[in-house]
Amino acid sequence: MTIWRRLRAVARPIAIVVGASVAVAGCSILPGNGPWMGGAQGTSTEALPFDVIDLTPTTIAAYRQPESVDRPSITSSLSAGGRVSVAPGDALKVRVFEPYEGSIFPTIQKPGADFGVQRVTDDGTINIPFVGTVRVVGLDLLQIERRIAQQVKDGGKATDPQVIVEFVADRTHTVMVSGDVKNPGRVSVLEGVRSVVEAINRAGGPVGGGGTSGGGGPTQVEVVVRRHGQVILTAQFSELLAGGDIGIQKGDEIVVRPNSQVFTVLGAVVKSGNVPMTKHNLSLLEALGQVGGLNDIQANKTGVYVFRLGDLKNNPSARARVFRLDLLQPVSIFVAQQFGMQARDVVYVSNAPLYEYDKVLTSIYRTFSIVSVVRSTGTAVSLPAF
Repeated sequence: MTIWRRLRAVARPIAIVVGASVAVAGCSILPGNGPWMGGAQGTSTEALPFDVIDLTPTTIAAYRQPESVDRPSITSSLSAGGRVSVAPGDALKVRVFEPYEGSIFPTIQKPGADFGVQRVTDDGTINIPFVGTVRVVGLDLLQIERRIAQQVKDGGKATDPQVIVEFVADRTHTVMVSGDVKNPGRVSVLEGVRSVVEAINRAGGPVGGGGTSGGGGPTQVEVVVRRHGQVILTAQFSELLAGGDIGIQKGDEIVVRPNSQVFTVLGAVVKSGNVPMTKHNLSLLEALGQVGGLNDIQANKTGVYVFRLGDLKNNPSARARVFRLDLLQPVSIFVAQQFGMQARDVVYVSNAPLYEYDKVLTSIYRTFSIVSVVRSTGTAVSLPAF
């Protein structure tokens, strides 16, 4: 059998298959990057049941993005009046001086009587030479200065003592910052650190979050704040920078970790892939914007889908949902602005029918081009895989 006869024998069934593909206009026979539009026309009765919901101004009410979370302000999260009280384990630096000569304490022109670092004992006291034992637990620095001055006068050691007390180090007035930061460890609230963002920046700032198709970067990390063992905040670092920052209290734990909240975008978009949830109330329109929008040549604007798996962990009988949106309708833009995305959602933009026809015609053209080359040159070539 000649090469031409063998090629014709192979090409004939291929032509039949290609012709059938044209007839069904983009069915599953054709190569593609997602489900066929006709597959989501109703309710599935397969092993994984799902419901198809058309997103319209009427149906969107049940699926709107969540409202902004009420969070304590920076000032309301601080201790009353910014007062910082002393606790056991804190280290204080105490200096005493007199405004006039003739006392056992130096004058203000000199460094004063520096009694070094005084560690607050477990019973809440410090011991100062010439002064004695002073109970300081629960007092702020101004109250401690007044108490020491009063004990000096009561002891007859000076008539007008001046006292300066400073924090040197403390164990209690700190927050722990851990995870994806440059310098994890304890951060003292006595150094002017008043909010979560300030504490993270004092620890060197976030270092994770890069490498996603949605842009990523150090700001795309998740921040968890625990207070008294309870989680009081879970948010993206970018949300905190955009005005969602809250105040911190001593003993808080701040964990910076890779963003675990992602969704997936597939199909006829500019840039598909996994995309981080940049905020808790991300809308479908914002999600499409993060991947560059729809591909103008390829996309079928009437076939934008969001696939959402049910909560099978807590409800084994939960049904999955397929949300369908027709972006050719102007009102759908407003609907997409209201639809709230969730972690693990899959957004799929189907191909336009003409794009599917173009794939068929391209396949036919390639087949006949091979036939033409073989007939003109008599050279045997391998047929491409369809």
